[in-house]
Amino acid sequence: MLKLNEEQQINDIQGILALRPDVENIIDEVWQNGFETIFYLGIGGTYASALQIEAYVRGKSELPIYVQHAAEYYTTGNKRLTKDSLVILSSVTGTTEEVVKAVDEINKIGATLIGFIDQADSLLAKKCDYVITYPNPGTEQIKFFMTADRLMYKNGEFVDYEEYYSDLDQYLPYGLVEAEKQADDFALTFAEKHRHDTMHYFIAAGNQWGACYSYAMCYWEEQSWLRSKSIHAAEFLHGTLEIVDETTAVTVFLGEDEQRPLAERVKKLLPRICGNYTFIDTRDCVVPGISQKYRGRVLSFLLMHAVTQRIDAHVEKLNCHPLDIRRYYRQFDY
Repeated sequence: MLKLNEEQQINDIQGILALRPDVENIIDEVWQNGFETIFYLGIGGTYASALQIEAYVRGKSELPIYVQHAAEYYTTGNKRLTKDSLVILSSVTGTTEEVVKAVDEINKIGATLIGFIDQADSLLAKKCDYVITYPNPGTEQIKFFMTADRLMYKNGEFVDYEEYYSDLDQYLPYGLVEAEKQADDFALTFAEKHRHDTMHYFIAAGNQWGACYSYAMCYWEEQSWLRSKSIHAAEFLHGTLEIVDETTAVTVFLGEDEQRPLAERVKKLLPRICGNYTFIDTRDCVVPGISQKYRGRVLSFLLMHAVTQRIDAHVEKLNCHPLDIRRYYRQFDY
């Protein structure tokens, strides 16, 4: 299958899940030392992953968890981020300028920093109190979720923690590969139809929102050079609705968490005003072995990524545009 190395992908996911004992040791030590607030720090794709965490824990935990955009922090600061804060971040190269500058300011305050840094000897790795290295770009979602889950477990808010991760360890690596296989025919049809769109609107809610935000910006715009926009399903009625007509390309991500009804509301409306819509529903992806009660936690957005990853592979081939080529990003100073 195009750009799908099954063995490598299974090994990659198993490797990420194998980080859990390291995550647990760090979180348990931080918990013992105490903290007042928790911040997930990011920019671009990692900021999108942080948004997923905030949506994920909002209705499940009393922990004071916040999202902090790196560039906004080093320009504006945040009085809630203090020496008694825990800051969690992720970086592939460990050199992202905005994150480095934000971390320098955070270190002046004295907050505790946990970094998932793919390059162990990088600048950011040297600036964090705790570092976990796993050189597999694009996996910060699972790493971020593991920290949030352990924090909620320590706070007495995730009693099924061990059972849940037992399911993931056993079934997730193979399930995601099978999900990609299931999605391939759909993805090819979608890519053939939309690879030259002049504009494409992606809509989502809940822990799908961060994935939608990232997909429109980091994948369609940055990697494929296709114009797109992400819209939160709760805001679709307020503005975007008025520019949709029968030809507008609109795709709705439907997940399985508490905010699914917001996406379903858009799904119900679109056929009345649009003739160019697509619904991608993770409920259509079958992953044997993982309990239904856990699908809305982490599996749902990972399944969505399995589908969109198939779309990207076909768009790349059909448009003859390698996804690792950039016009401007990291090509000159900004």
